[in-house]
Amino acid sequence: MRNSITFKVMGRYALFTDPITKIGGEKSTLTLPTYQALKGICESIYWKPSIIWFVDRVKIINKIQSESKGIRPVKYSGGNDLSRYLYLKDVKYVVSCHFEFNHGRPELIKDHNENKHYFIAKRSLEKGGRRDIFLGARECQAYVEPANFEEEKSYYNDMGEMEFGMQYHSLSYPDENGKNQLITKFWYPKMINGAVEFCRPENCPKEVIAREMLPKIFNESNYAGFSEPQLLDGYDEEAVKIELDINPI
Repeated sequence: MRNSITFKVMGRYALFTDPITKIGGEKSTLTLPTYQALKGICESIYWKPSIIWFVDRVKIINKIQSESKGIRPVKYSGGNDLSRYLYLKDVKYVVSCHFEFNHGRPELIKDHNENKHYFIAKRSLEKGGRRDIFLGARECQAYVEPANFEEEKSYYNDMGEMEFGMQYHSLSYPDENGKNQLITKFWYPKMINGAVEFCRPENCPKEVIAREMLPKIFNESNYAGFSEPQLLDGYDEEAVKIELDINPI
C-alpha cells in the first residue's frame, strides 16, 4: 500500500505541552515533540475525514535547547497578564508517517481511494502543506519539506538510549476509537540514537477520559470529497505502476 510520506519540519521555536495542564498561567515545553503535535502537522499538510494519519517515528536533528520568554497573554476577564513560557529553540525534526482509512466513518467508504490520497498528500508536501504549519503552539511557525529519514543525521546519533518518563502522547477522538469519548493517551517515550519510535494510540499504556463527545457528521452537505472536479488531472495509472516498481516501499 502506497500510503506513507517522510518530511522534515523546522522552526525557530516549539512549545509541546499536555493540553490538560496548559490552560492559562505558565507554560513549559516537553523535551520531545508529542505524537499529537506531529499528527497535527500531517493533517496541516493534507487531511480528509476518510483517512487517519499515524506517526511512525521522529528523528531529533538538532541539539535539544530551551529558551524562556516573557509573555503578556490576554486575561479572560480582560486586559493582559505577565507569564513566563519555556520554549524549545532552533528545532528540526524528520518525521515518518502513514495514513489508513477511517473505518469509523462507513458513510465515507466511497472516498477510500489510496492513490488519490497518496498523490494529493505528496503534492501538498512538496508545496509546503495546505494549511499553516506550527510546532505545538500557534506562535511557533514552522516549515515542511520532503526528506529521507535514513539520510538525515541526528545530534544524538551515537548517544545510545535515553528515556524520558511518562509523557502525553495524543488525543483519541470518537470517530477513531468508536467510544463516543475524547480520550487522552500517555506513554513512555524512548530515544535511541536520536530516533523515537511511536506506539499506536490504542497501544498506549495509560489513558484518561477527558469527556463524553460525539463524532462530527459528514455528508454531501458539508463534504465534497466524493466528487471533487479535476482532482486526478494528470494522474496516469501506468506511470504510477512504473514509479511503484522503481521505488518500492
